[in-house]
Amino acid sequence: MSLNLNSNVNRRAARRLGAAAGLAVVGAAAAGAVVAAGRRWRAADDPCAGYALDLDGATPLKVERPDGAVLDGVVVDPESGHTVVLSHCWTGTRATWEPVAARLVARGCRVVLYDQRGHGASTMGTGALTVDHLGDDLAAVLEAVDAHDAVLAGHSMGGMALQALAVGRPDVVAERVKAMVLAGTAGFGVAAGPLSAPVRFVTGDRRVERLMAGRLGPVLSRGAVGRHPRHAHLVATRDAWMSLPTDVRRQFLIALQAMDFRAGLAGVAVPTTVVVGSRDLLTPPRLARGIANAVPGARLVEVPGAGHMLPYEEPDLLAEIILAAATKEGDPS
Repeated sequence: MSLNLNSNVNRRAARRLGAAAGLAVVGAAAAGAVVAAGRRWRAADDPCAGYALDLDGATPLKVERPDGAVLDGVVVDPESGHTVVLSHCWTGTRATWEPVAARLVARGCRVVLYDQRGHGASTMGTGALTVDHLGDDLAAVLEAVDAHDAVLAGHSMGGMALQALAVGRPDVVAERVKAMVLAGTAGFGVAAGPLSAPVRFVTGDRRVERLMAGRLGPVLSRGAVGRHPRHAHLVATRDAWMSLPTDVRRQFLIALQAMDFRAGLAGVAVPTTVVVGSRDLLTPPRLARGIANAVPGARLVEVPGAGHMLPYEEPDLLAEIILAAATKEGDPS
């Protein structure tokens, strides 16, 4: 009897050791795959390399809002040229647009970059946070720089701010805006349905933050880009996400989830180009098509293989589309 019992114990111990060994092998293989992917990402050609935005001669911009928020920005202001205003994504900063801005400045554009409230060097303010308020902030930026015939380009949440402006402040658009470029964005349906609660949880979970801050951070950011990831883009995306306080990040997400401009997009009265990566997982192509179908005469540019971070992944294409909108040339895509 004792011999059989010992035999059973030995078999159970062997199974546990085998399972542990199997997990160790799987873990080692996964770690090896991550290391190999990191090498590929570092070796990939980076379209942002070699295009640094020179801010030495830029004019600082401070825009005070009624609820106490102060929007911080810069105007890179050649003597003449088309005015372009660039509005950045959730958890980004104006630096997200710098690869595109550098190209536009090199082509003689007057470029306005600003941090959305609560992001970068801009303060949060005390008012209730809605996407409509981001549109009002954009209107204040346009007034502060006395923009006329400006091309507005917005990425992700920045594109939502543009839609809020166009739907809620058509008088400002009529006076100051020539065209809009909406990149990697949505007019409704952000993290909707069954994903709504889990996304909010992950966004505000400090355990996720600890993982993002560590070596796995770039890997966890992989879903933000498309077929050709670059390590610098993943690190920049991770660092921007980490730069926002947890509660601020979550407040913005809730505001984006509540946004729905479908009823008002039919009234948008300026030429609009909607750009989306075919592999955008955060604001997928179906949401871009929804905007393009709703805005009269809008053009849809779907970029094969690109993901959500279009200002990093496709700066040349975005710059050309913005320039085409500024000069009324045809769509370069």
